[in-house]
Amino acid sequence: MDILSRTEGFDWDKGNIEKNWEKHRVSYIECEEAFFNQPLLLQEDEGHSKVEARCYALGITNDGRHLFIVFTIRQNKIRVISARDMGRKERRIYSEQIEKTSKIQE
Repeated sequence: MDILSRTEGFDWDKGNIEKNWEKHRVSYIECEEAFFNQPLLLQEDEGHSKVEARCYALGITNDGRHLFIVFTIRQNKIRVISARDMGRKERRIYSEQIEKTSKIQE
């Protein structure tokens, strides 16, 4: 997915920053780190894209925390809607994708 090639940074909503911290103890800094670290898996979230296109990301922070992030792109900026730790199924998908990618590069 090439959606991030057009982005120019992040657009943070104070309410979402507070919600992600209070509900899941995920800081906005950790979210940003996940977008810059590899591997980063991106997928369109067609089921929740009623008003605007939504996507989700599976990524890792600088400290190795595995995050599931729901976001949209508004005016060429990443706007995080929700962020939490990956669940068991998401971790498995992330690990499988990493394994596939590493085999391709060998």
